[in-house]
Amino acid sequence: MPLINLVIVLIVVGVLLWLVNTYIPMDRKIKNILNIVVVIVVVIWLLQVFGVLGSMDSIRIGG
Repeated sequence: MPLINLVIVLIVVGVLLWLVNTYIPMDRKIKNILNIVVVIVVVIWLLQVFGVLGSMDSIRIGG
């Protein structure tokens, strides 16, 4: 993935998270959980993009 695409995706995710935090009325605890989940997902995605974390195709959840 080219570096410019990576930067664009990170900017879009950041702006969307900012919009949700600013304009959607939610309890502060729910916003904190949402922020943590988004950060964890972005970090895992970045690790996969840079090849630090292997492909998650082999991981199965459930039966």
